[in-house]
Amino acid sequence: MSLEPFKTSDALSLGVELELQLIGLSDFDLSASSPDLLHLLGRRPFPGNVTPEITESMIEICTDVQTNYQGVLAQLQQIRDTLVEASDTLGIGICGGGTHPFQKWTDRKIFSKPRFKEVSVLYGYLAKQFTIFGQHVHVGCTSGDNALFLLHSLNRYVAHFIALSASSPYVQGGDTLFNSARLNSVFAFPLSGRAPFMLSWEAFSENYFSKMEKTGVVKSMKDFYWDIRPKPEYGTIELRVCDTPLTVEHAAALAAYLQVLCAYLLDKREEPPVEDDYLVYNYNRFQACRFGLDGSIVHPKTYETKSLREDILATIRTIEPYAASLGALPALTHLYETTHTGSDAHYLRTRYADSGSVEGMVNAAICRFRGI
Repeated sequence: MSLEPFKTSDALSLGVELELQLIGLSDFDLSASSPDLLHLLGRRPFPGNVTPEITESMIEICTDVQTNYQGVLAQLQQIRDTLVEASDTLGIGICGGGTHPFQKWTDRKIFSKPRFKEVSVLYGYLAKQFTIFGQHVHVGCTSGDNALFLLHSLNRYVAHFIALSASSPYVQGGDTLFNSARLNSVFAFPLSGRAPFMLSWEAFSENYFSKMEKTGVVKSMKDFYWDIRPKPEYGTIELRVCDTPLTVEHAAALAAYLQVLCAYLLDKREEPPVEDDYLVYNYNRFQACRFGLDGSIVHPKTYETKSLREDILATIRTIEPYAASLGALPALTHLYETTHTGSDAHYLRTRYADSGSVEGMVNAAICRFRGI
């Protein structure tokens, strides 16, 4: 049985998903509040969509399909304001960040949904440890072949998104020394990492996916936890490496960066992707997770080594004309400033130093999400 046909979408259309933390304001630990919050939100208009996640201490918000940066930003701000109002009603906090800095996985409750229960049975304690929080960005593609071309062409830029979004330096009460510790938890799953190198949707569907399905290991694309995966039912590719930022403004800028990069790559200004591009992939990925913007990156074709910060700034300069045509120059300005002021991981470490406690750091994250 082959995979479903790839649904055609408008080229470069955008959708953003954010997994958010639900916080108890008495102790600033995670709170199993998603059933109450979802019930409350179901009784009022909600821009976009909100759904449960695997444990009751998290939710996922999704924008409607957007065409540009301004649309994504406006809807994320609407969603943020609706969530803040609802959280005030329930007496809880909501924040971004890729990990909660001191929660214990043993305290988490699996949300009562068949798929989540299946995942919990299959993966054991990893399911509760998957109480981590990421941003996913969908980009529309006109065909399955274009989707796979973009997926593999983006391999050299994955480290950019990890470094720019990094917001998970603390786990279990301690500083991990990583800027994005969240991705270490994702790597524990067997079908994580990178997608197999194929540029033909027919080959991907009829050869790779069909064989994987016959093994009984996978039933759908949801079973793959790849850094970037195709979503044929939406007609998109989905970037999954970003930590959830502390602000929706940063989330919108990251989505726009991906859109502009895809426009640039579709213009075929770079050499096409080949399998050997992945020789340095895991190294670049690790550098971004461990050191963030201060890490290094090896170009997959020239093998030149640069700092991630330098490579991001050079890329921003290169793609500026594409950003201008898409109305995304303010997003690039936002990310340019991030390379100079530091990522959310830097912000959280600074707030920890200021407050002297992980609880104070969580409180700062709640205020930052609210725009205070």
